[in-house]
Amino acid sequence: MKLVIAIIQPYKLEEVKEELYKSEINLITVSEVLGHGRQMGVTEVYRGHKETGNLLRKIRLEIAVNENYVEPAIKAIVKGAKTGEAGDGKIFVLDLNECVRIRTEERGPVAIG
Repeated sequence: MKLVIAIIQPYKLEEVKEELYKSEINLITVSEVLGHGRQMGVTEVYRGHKETGNLLRKIRLEIAVNENYVEPAIKAIVKGAKTGEAGDGKIFVLDLNECVRIRTEERGPVAIG
């Protein structure tokens, strides 16, 4: 079991969701977050002085998947989110030690679905 975490541009969310659905990945959690990468936020000039707004709006997706869905999830996210420009985002894949479905108390891969 793996936890796939992706940080993407907000305007790419619908495209990423469509690609995930095509790959039969339907169970996702979406959060609005703030952050920046190498671009270090947005620089604006205000009254003649440069000011850096160092946090940008991003979307964080969390997707718990069984091993056979890891690569399809990654490919779907990349296909939906990629523009080729700086700031497209990142994907992190973490080991998921345990999953419990609260309703049935099922555990492990069967609890993910």
